Amino acid sequence: MSPSSRIPGGGTDGPHPADSAAWAPRDPSVPAPPRPRPRSLPRRVLRALLGLSVLGGLLLAGGLAAGYLLVDIPPANAAAVAQSNLFLYRDGTPIARAGEVDRESVALARIPAGVQDAVLAAEDRDFHTSPAVDPRAMLRATWNTLTGKGRQSGSTITQQYVKNYYLGQEQTLTRKAKEFFIALKLGREKSKDEILEGYLNTSYFGRNAYGIQAAARAYYGKDAKDLGTAEGAYLASLLNAPNAYDVAAHPENRPRALARWRYVLDGMVTEGRLTPAARAAAVFPAPRPAHASAGLSGQRGYLVQAVGQYLTEHNIVDEKALAAGGFRITTTLDRSRQDALVRAVDAHVTARLDPARNPADRYVRVGGAAVEPGSGRVVALYGGVDYTRQYVNNATRRDYQVGSTFKPFVLAAALQHGALTQEGERITPNTFYDGGNRRPVRGWNGAPYDPANEDDTNYGEITLRSATDHSVNAVYAQLAVDVGPGRVREAAVALGLPGNTPDLTASPSIALGPATASVLDLAQAYATLANHGARGTYTLVERITRGGEELALPGTPGPGGARQAIGREAADTTTAVLRGVVRDGTGTAALAAGRPSAGKTGTAEDDKAAWFAGYTPELATVVALLGQDPESGRQEPLYGALGLPRINGGGAPAEIWGQFTREALAGVAPKEFDLRLLEGAEELPEVPPVPDFPDPAQGLEGPGAPGRGPGAPKGGGRDRERGRERAPEPDREPVRDRDREPVRAPARPRPQPPAPERAPVPEAPPGPTTGSGPPR
Repeated sequence: MSPSSRIPGGGTDGPHPADSAAWAPRDPSVPAPPRPRPRSLPRRVLRALLGLSVLGGLLLAGGLAAGYLLVDIPPANAAAVAQSNLFLYRDGTPIARAGEVDRESVALARIPAGVQDAVLAAEDRDFHTSPAVDPRAMLRATWNTLTGKGRQSGSTITQQYVKNYYLGQEQTLTRKAKEFFIALKLGREKSKDEILEGYLNTSYFGRNAYGIQAAARAYYGKDAKDLGTAEGAYLASLLNAPNAYDVAAHPENRPRALARWRYVLDGMVTEGRLTPAARAAAVFPAPRPAHASAGLSGQRGYLVQAVGQYLTEHNIVDEKALAAGGFRITTTLDRSRQDALVRAVDAHVTARLDPARNPADRYVRVGGAAVEPGSGRVVALYGGVDYTRQYVNNATRRDYQVGSTFKPFVLAAALQHGALTQEGERITPNTFYDGGNRRPVRGWNGAPYDPANEDDTNYGEITLRSATDHSVNAVYAQLAVDVGPGRVREAAVALGLPGNTPDLTASPSIALGPATASVLDLAQAYATLANHGARGTYTLVERITRGGEELALPGTPGPGGARQAIGREAADTTTAVLRGVVRDGTGTAALAAGRPSAGKTGTAEDDKAAWFAGYTPELATVVALLGQDPESGRQEPLYGALGLPRINGGGAPAEIWGQFTREALAGVAPKEFDLRLLEGAEELPEVPPVPDFPDPAQGLEGPGAPGRGPGAPKGGGRDRERGRERAPEPDREPVRDRDREPVRAPARPRPQPPAPERAPVPEAPPGPTTGSGPPR
């Protein structure tokens, strides 16, 4: 018989005799063995669970019924007639009173259908067909709030209208419960059109504008009835984040605002409210600049704006609640230091501007910020010449490259991680690198990268310390690869730059500063270096109250709240190197502070921005000059501004820094840096160049320069290969290049070399500049 015939069901009528033992029928005279009962919960437990479920359902139903009966539709809340906010300096003297509301209601019939559809596409696409509340969305939002996943709304337009007009903006379970029952009643008592009209007239659109009519006037200077669909889509986008999506106030957020605007228009197409052809023809309608009230003139408006941004970004106060007003806000700003910063900018920039004779002066913008390293308090801000004339806050905007002010973060990352050169040598400030112009980086698996140095200067073999003094791009691009671009990024964020800083990309170019952090961001990061690598809770607000009730602030300023962002030795060694930049590098103008200082200059690509970031043990300050066309808002190079061929960080920014720091710390005894250096980081003495230079008359590529071809160093070079030092010759020490001088005075008497053998690095190339080049 085939094997299949022995398989039950394999084609035979019954079991094979060989399998009879397995298939023998049970003897009916023998009692069957008892079957094991399946394990199950006792019936009493099942009955208890069922009873609890029924009881829970009855309680829930009873609670809903009671809530519906007990919660009445209240009168309009206080936010419907919003108050102003009072902003104070730390000593209690007033800065400004701000927050007056612009509000005007219009009938739904006067709001174009395209604008109505845009709002529904942005906020509640099922508004006309769905109930007044969405229980599933509310439960999801409540769970996320309770589990710390962020504040969620989960609200329909009806619920948002209830919150705007009848309740408040606080994120509490009590308010959510009231919102639920009031929305249910409104959904039964009012039509969809009435609810939509109320929502459009009470929603906050930014710029102190409540309602679609006020928003149309604030952003486009027209009535709501005259808005086009594209304009309506932008205003609908603002409902999600009014301050963040105002591209006039925050040009750095334009990509996010555009994405939101496109989302709204695409939703209208999906819902059949806009044809694909009309969608394709839509052009982003740029809003007009905001017009500030006269009470916010000068620096007052910038300070109010910065404090408000701090409160909302740190989730201390909801943006709409802040706009509703009634808050008393004591800031960390020091009035005397604020005045000192304004005086310094006026002396070194404002008083020198003459737009009538020099068109480039029209482009000059200034931003400044000062932070106490120990306490974390922001003590001074400079946002622009006048808030009523230049609305964008230059202290908090994030759209200009920081240039070489980023390089200390690369150095700090290398020291923190004990990074090695490509040859396996541990990196210290005295490690030699090849500073040749357009030198390709080694050890990088990405696209080839060969950055240019400022003015295409060849520095030859140069210590990392000197490369910092001279801001040598070729060296720092290689250093970023040696430590790892990802580690560089991590170090910058740990020190204080926001993780979402635009163009903070982990690649070799990160070392040159393409990232667009704000002046305030950079001041906080430098304050961490000044605080020996310990990052405190940086804050603009000392105290905030409303109706006598004090609101909680995130963390406590001061040393007790600090955490170590990088090791102290790594931070202090970075500070020691940055002291050389001020002492005799590119930042010597900062010596006007008259006290121990450390800092770094920086220049953005095409000279569109010039920076100086520096600190003393008591104060960290960053100053930036930014180029922007006042009409188009386009970034512009600063060539010719202030009557100079070009603007760099060692000019006006360092001069402002020096005067401000001197005045801000007047009466405070100068204090030396208390530094703990890494082994091998000690500063080496200067010596004259070794006598292996080519004949100056023959040129650097002529006879007497064996092994040196095009792109050879201009001076100070040693016979080294990619930073590896040959055996030292007797009585010789490494040579350090310095900015703007052939050789620094030696540590002990030595004969000076002939002047022609090392030409100073020029400040600017002869003749007109081309306006090109990487950030420096």
